[in-house]
Amino acid sequence: MFFALDGFLFAGWVVRIPAIKHQTGATASTLGLALLGVSAGAVITMMLTGRLCRRYGSHAVTVVCAVLLPLSIALPAQTHSPLALGLVLLVFGAAYGGTNVAMNSAAVDLVSALRRPVMPSFHAAFSLGGMIGAGLGGLVAGRLSAATHLTALTCIGLVVTAVAAPVLLRHKDASAATGSRRPTATAPQRLSPRARRIVLLFGVIALCTAYGEGALADWGALHLEQDLKAAPGLAAAGYSLFALTMTIGRLSGTAMLERLGQTRTLALGGATAAAGMLLGALAPTTWLALLGFAVTGLGLANIFPVAVGRAGELAGPSGVAAASTLGYGGMLLGPPAIGFLADWFSLPVALTTVALLAAAAAVLGYGARNATHA
Repeated sequence: MFFALDGFLFAGWVVRIPAIKHQTGATASTLGLALLGVSAGAVITMMLTGRLCRRYGSHAVTVVCAVLLPLSIALPAQTHSPLALGLVLLVFGAAYGGTNVAMNSAAVDLVSALRRPVMPSFHAAFSLGGMIGAGLGGLVAGRLSAATHLTALTCIGLVVTAVAAPVLLRHKDASAATGSRRPTATAPQRLSPRARRIVLLFGVIALCTAYGEGALADWGALHLEQDLKAAPGLAAAGYSLFALTMTIGRLSGTAMLERLGQTRTLALGGATAAAGMLLGALAPTTWLALLGFAVTGLGLANIFPVAVGRAGELAGPSGVAAASTLGYGGMLLGPPAIGFLADWFSLPVALTTVALLAAAAAVLGYGARNATHA
């Protein structure tokens, strides 16, 4: 439920970016800098969240962050300048980053307890929430103001957290319950240099794919509406379709990992996403671009959860925080980079950088074939 809520709220925000851009009078470049606030806020809090999870437990930290996240999502619609937007997005990003580290840390413990590669299933819930959030946003985009829509999301988020939090807090962290001997919140352990390098490698893979997810979230609807003249509802459906195919890919992720293994899953996913994003960015019609977004979602689906899960296996919440921080480094670089490239060249050309980094993730995933816990 927390993964789904995270995706639902984030998608509800991103489909209103065109309306917020108009409201604040931002250009592509200044919007990119304002969007930097989400990633900057996330990166700032991620390493701190890892330490909080070790001290207080990932379940408690998840609940606290899940209260702050819906409260912060209403803020962007109250701004009327790019500077004010960037400042409130720092707050939203901080809550979003903390939620992601805490709930991924809890999920890593559950994966360890189950002894099956089910991490993609948790991320499937995130994508499903994103699909619902984007679909709902598309339906109300022409009827409700951004302020009304985002305030409604705040109310929904607080209700879901109130229902789910007591259930989560009644249970101890899975690692403590199963007596896991890997690094835990109560027993941190120094990593060998080789283990640190492996965590770094998976963090860079996460970076390459988070760049793509962030680009489609922040710029996908604007590309469809601005470059291909799609109606606001259809433009919002672009991210919903992307989230749908990511959900499908992640629901089948456990079976794929058990059948193909980590290396082929990472390499095949990166190559598929690269091809899909080239089509999505350069297609001359809305429907072909939507097809490209769908293929990109299938390709990216399992790369980030595998990378974060492997880092968490090595280093517990610290590994999750390190890989997630590097991953959001991709989102940190993405919004302003695409914004400036869109001003210098065009938004379609700027979006081809997603394909380039997806191909890099495929190469790095193949390079990780010999990575072990040693």
